[in-house]
This record gives sequence, structure tokens and C-alpha cells, in this order.
Amino acid sequence: MRTFLYSGLGTVLVAGVVFAPGNIATAAGSPDISVTNAKAHLDQFQSIATGNGGNRAAGRPGYKASADWVKSKLDAAGYTTTLQSFATSAGTSYNVIAEWPHGDANHVVMAGSHLDSVSAGPGINDNGSGSAGVLETALAYAASGQTPRNRLRFGFWGAEELGLVGSKYYVNNLPAAERDKIELYLNFDMIASPNPGYFVYDDNPAGNGARDDLVAYFTQQNVQTEFIDVQGRSDHAAFRSLGIPTAGTFAGAEETKTSAQAAKWGGTAGQAFDRCYHRSCDTISNLDLTSLDRQIDAIGHMIWTYTQKDYTDGPPSGGTNLILNPGFESGAVNWTGTTGVITNNSGRPAHGGSYKAWLQGNGRATTENVGQSVAIPPSATAASLSLWIRIDTAETTSSTVYDTVKVQVVDGGATTTLATYSNLNKNTSYVQKTLDVTQYKGKTVTVRFVGQEDSSLQTSFVIDDTSLTVS
Repeated sequence: MRTFLYSGLGTVLVAGVVFAPGNIATAAGSPDISVTNAKAHLDQFQSIATGNGGNRAAGRPGYKASADWVKSKLDAAGYTTTLQSFATSAGTSYNVIAEWPHGDANHVVMAGSHLDSVSAGPGINDNGSGSAGVLETALAYAASGQTPRNRLRFGFWGAEELGLVGSKYYVNNLPAAERDKIELYLNFDMIASPNPGYFVYDDNPAGNGARDDLVAYFTQQNVQTEFIDVQGRSDHAAFRSLGIPTAGTFAGAEETKTSAQAAKWGGTAGQAFDRCYHRSCDTISNLDLTSLDRQIDAIGHMIWTYTQKDYTDGPPSGGTNLILNPGFESGAVNWTGTTGVITNNSGRPAHGGSYKAWLQGNGRATTENVGQSVAIPPSATAASLSLWIRIDTAETTSSTVYDTVKVQVVDGGATTTLATYSNLNKNTSYVQKTLDVTQYKGKTVTVRFVGQEDSSLQTSFVIDDTSLTVS
């Protein structure tokens, strides 16, 4: 990471849990990315530096050896890889670009890290740590058997330490149509600092949704975070300048950890987050493996989540969506029910966009509902109601139903409950539920979600990206 000063810091605590949405065929929770494997990658970077003059700087043999080794690992895992060369003040450098050859190529989710060190040392924390985390996440995804909705791409940038040269070269040489396909870029720079903090980028409003997902993920792991205004000081800057949503994490550099930060995160107040920043002592001994472990799991969480995010803003395949404002992104427009249920409150993540219907979560005896009137044509041969639902609860029982949400259809004076979900159905991801409503063809009915909570211990039922499709 290039030298900078902190600005815009503020403690962020978001209640609740965020999980990967998956898709209907391969719903999966957030993965546990192997810190052992990531550490092995860092050992390899150290070995490369040791054998090449003690560094992995742009234009030096150690950098090219690092790029070739990363590319070989990704090639073996099945990625389509490119070694992109470009000129720098120190000589030729390279970006390693790896794409998983599956998923919709019109919607690209990208993550990256800079691979180069400064010339003074091997750069194991800065930024072997980010590169090892991104690499291991890429390898884990390839081995996971996941079926991605979107195209997944990774970038390992050269010459960041010379002025973000590699990432700028990459985006500046992308055709405009290809730039427009990048839905999100995630950046990871210095994530294993030996006196670590847990900082989340907060310098691009377009990326606030991803930023909040990172905060909520760490909060679910009982790790407090602080926002940091990184601006033009790491490789996300080139993407941000094009209006692409960006987010990322950082464990701290040469700045001093305060007493308040030490109280939150442990470590030593009055010392730098990384006393070996840009020095020869940034070696394999200059790491906090707990930070590395937590941070790479966050990378995995974001990759698993956003490769399955629906960026089409349309109904699922199989017919026309009869529900208006199905993802709640226009607020309460077209919906009726309890005031405040449709919200962009960051305390619970949306499945897509920012808004969702958040029923209950009050920790007291309440009932809430939201619904919409839908006319199902008599010509329909089939009709399906689908929704994505996420349930977290403070209830500890594994056998007793205390809090529920019901999926109902109101047909005139008759109300039918199609499905009931409860605190016992807490899930580690958004899960899609699909229910048959063909029996209501030729009728105008109200689709309604009704939540009910008992007198204590909250359960939150969060519903998003609804559809009623006919064919």
C-alpha cells in the first residue's frame, strides 16, 4: 500500500448477520477460507524474495517470479489467465488477470490486490497478505463446485508501489463496453498487520452496499470495524474513478494504534499497526495470522455473495413477473402494510440493491405485514410465487417455535397460508423459496407476508426480490 494518512474514521457497529445468497441450485453459506493455505502462499512469496535480492518489486526478478507463480496456480485450478505487461519507471511489470469461465459475462464481479513489494524488502504483509488471501479465495472457489450467476475475475496488480500503475493500466485499456460490465471491484491491501486493526473502505458511495456487507459480516464474527477513507491510495482508485462500486479492507500501516483501538481489537496502543511498513523487516515473521484468517474469510464471504447477486433487475427465468417493485427498491410503492417494514436500514442486508422487507426483529409481542394485489391471467398454464428470505434469531431453542412469518394468499374473504417459516428455520444464507399458486389463475389476489413475534428475543425475517411468474 502506498503511504497515506487516515481520515474519515468512525466506529461502525451494525446489528445482525450477513450471509451469501447463493442461488436456487447451489445455495451456500459463507466459506471458511484456509488460513493454512494462505500462509503457505506467503511462505512462497518469502522464498521468491529471498532468492531474488530480498524483494519482489516491480521491474525486478522477484516480481516476475511472483507473477509467474500466481499464474501457474490459477492455471492449474481452471482459470483463464492473462499476464498483462506494461511499462513502468522501473522497467516492465505485469498484471495477472484470472477469470473463472462460467457465469454471465455481462455481469462481472472482481476482486484484486497488488502483488508487488517496495524495493526495501519482501513485502509479505504489504501486500503479500492481500495477494495470498485473494489467491486462496480464487482457488477455493474453483474447488467448491459452485455454479456462479455472474462472471468472477481476479486481478493481481503490478507496480502499485510506483503509483497504482498496473491497475490504472488495466482499466484504461478496457473498452468502455467491458468496463460497464464490472458490477463491483473489491480490494484487499495489507490484511495481516502484526498489530492489526479492522478497517473497511468508505470512500465511494457507489460501493456503500458492499461496504455495509463487509461491516455486517465482521460484526457477525464479533469483530468491530472502523471506516477508513482510502481515496486514491490503493488499486480500487482506478475503478472508483469510472463510477464502478468499490469496497475493501485494510489492517493498518505505519499509523499508531490508539488506546481506544487497542481496547476494541487487542494489540499494543502507542505502536504502529505495522512497524515494518515499507521496510526490510516486512518478512514472513511480520504477520498476525488471526487477522489474516478473519480477513480472508471476509473475502470469501464477499465472493460467494456477489457472484450470486442478481444484477439483471428482472424476474427469474420462466415467465413475466406480475409483482410490481418486486425488490422494494422504490420503497413502499405498490405495497401496503405495516409502516416501516420496507426499509434500507443497514442493520440487515438486502439480497439485491438496498431495500428489503424486514419483518419483526423487535424482541416483543408484535405483528407486521406487507402485501400487494396481483391479477393472475386466466390463460396462465402455471404460476409460481418466489421470494428470497433470510432469518436470524436470538432464540436458542432447537425445537420450539416462538416467532413466525407466513406467506399468504388472500382470495376475497378467504386467506390461505402457503408456507410458514420460524425461528427454527434460521439460515446461514438468503434462501429462495418457490410456491405454486396456479390454483389462483384468473383471479386478483393479494400476496401477503405476515410476521408475528412473541414477547422476548428477536427473530428477523427479511424478504427481498419477490416474483410471481406465469407461463
